[in-house]
Amino acid sequence: MKRIKLYSLVAAGLFMGATTSCGDDFLSVEPSSSILYDGYYDTQTRMMEAATAAYAPMQWYDYFSGWAPLSMISDVMGDDLYVGGSNVTDQSQIHLISQFKSDPRNNIDGAWVTSYSGINRSIHLIDNAKTCPLSEAEKNLFIAEGRTLRAWYYLTLWKLWGNIPYYEENLTEPYTAPQLSADEIYNKVIVDLEDVINSEVLPMKQDAQWAGRMTQAAAMMIYADFVMYQKDQSRYATALKYMKDIISSGKYDLVQNYDDLFRLDTEWSQEIILDVNYINKGGKRTWGSANACGGTVYPEMIGVDGLNIECAAGHTPEFQGGWGFGTISKEAYDAFEEGDIRRDIAILNIDKYAEDKSKEGDIVSYGGRYQNTGYFLRKYLPRPGGNEGSLGDAGLNWGNNLHLYRFAETLLNAAELALATGDMGYAQDCFDRVRNRAQLPKKTVTLDNIIDERRVEFVGEGKRYFDLVRSGKAASVLKAGGGVVLQSRRTYNKETQTWEGQCTWGGQAIPERVQWTENKKYLPIPQAEIEAAKGALVQNPY
Repeated sequence: MKRIKLYSLVAAGLFMGATTSCGDDFLSVEPSSSILYDGYYDTQTRMMEAATAAYAPMQWYDYFSGWAPLSMISDVMGDDLYVGGSNVTDQSQIHLISQFKSDPRNNIDGAWVTSYSGINRSIHLIDNAKTCPLSEAEKNLFIAEGRTLRAWYYLTLWKLWGNIPYYEENLTEPYTAPQLSADEIYNKVIVDLEDVINSEVLPMKQDAQWAGRMTQAAAMMIYADFVMYQKDQSRYATALKYMKDIISSGKYDLVQNYDDLFRLDTEWSQEIILDVNYINKGGKRTWGSANACGGTVYPEMIGVDGLNIECAAGHTPEFQGGWGFGTISKEAYDAFEEGDIRRDIAILNIDKYAEDKSKEGDIVSYGGRYQNTGYFLRKYLPRPGGNEGSLGDAGLNWGNNLHLYRFAETLLNAAELALATGDMGYAQDCFDRVRNRAQLPKKTVTLDNIIDERRVEFVGEGKRYFDLVRSGKAASVLKAGGGVVLQSRRTYNKETQTWEGQCTWGGQAIPERVQWTENKKYLPIPQAEIEAAKGALVQNPY
């Protein structure tokens, strides 16, 4: 078996020690390497520091060697979201990914390093728990938490790169690990996850003060994610059982107001199973220290470029501007059924919004950058006050959590798995619950209808591309070029106080995109890792 040397891991967490707080929540603390970890983790308090250090890399994906938020990376490979920015050289590594031309020398190598940093720290958490003088129950809880967290980091690597180095014990000199195939990775992680879940050590849901830590429900959702992407029918019944366990626990439910899912004051609602937790108050991220703890850059990236709102007396702006990345495709906007309340909560039609606001006396204008469609991801747009209290650069410290798993996905997973295993009635019931919240009429549950429903429910949340791949639809949907952009826009005449012209779309949104094939399923492994391995690491066919 080939073994490779993981040079990136040497700097990724060989030392762990004390932490310094930049906020009040569990995941808002920043690990430090000022204290050697050997023998340090000997109390419950210090074990919490080890846990915090293991979670910290979850915040790093939106910046590590380039702006590359995790959900955006997968979304730009699909048909819902374009990279945008000023042109194809602006964050070129993401543009290349969206074109299915990813370059191993101009890649999101930071996500590779971040994931292995998380794995390294998760294993430290497991190891430290084993030697810490805690009760068996306390030890087992930390160990289960570390194993689940390790599985999530591997899930990220596995979905993006497939054939990756794998290890369950931290590496020592010369820091080598075997490169396993995607199937081998799956078989390793899924068995470990089953063991964690079946031990029932983790709570189904954490108390509010520990929101963001791994739970039984999170482990079950990670499990289903693996199983469904692998299309492992032999485990569909088990995955369905886990979804039913979450549903019947009564610990989670759909929020009644869909907008509550994306407001800062209603985060960690009953629908949230696992989020990446970002904190604006006390956030320390700066241009010189982009991986410090605190907020996220994502709202700044996808904010409406050149946004200017001239408010009438007594009015206040609803949104703030940003860099103009991550525009939403017209096709995604049009995918919503008539009357679906989610559409105008999920997506901001900026031209319609400007026209509507002018009737209230507010004048709204914006720029319109590369790949402009006029549609922006309203879910995560920057709002006034959203980065209030940051100690670093305000644009890098927005408090919006990134949703990884929520109860709506549990229901749609259950519908899909029940359909596949012959329980049509249960599948229909779960499917109906999601559509009822959207105020839509009943529709017969089918695999195609579930995939369509997932598109509109989770637009901009990093699900669509992976759904296209696992459902076998990628080749027919992700064709060369693809999509349309705005060709003309309506403009406001201040003198006559009327709107003139019309919005028209045409052209190709991604003219450089080539046809998706099975070889595009996994990104090229970063070239630096290939070269460091000195021939022991095999590059993905791409």
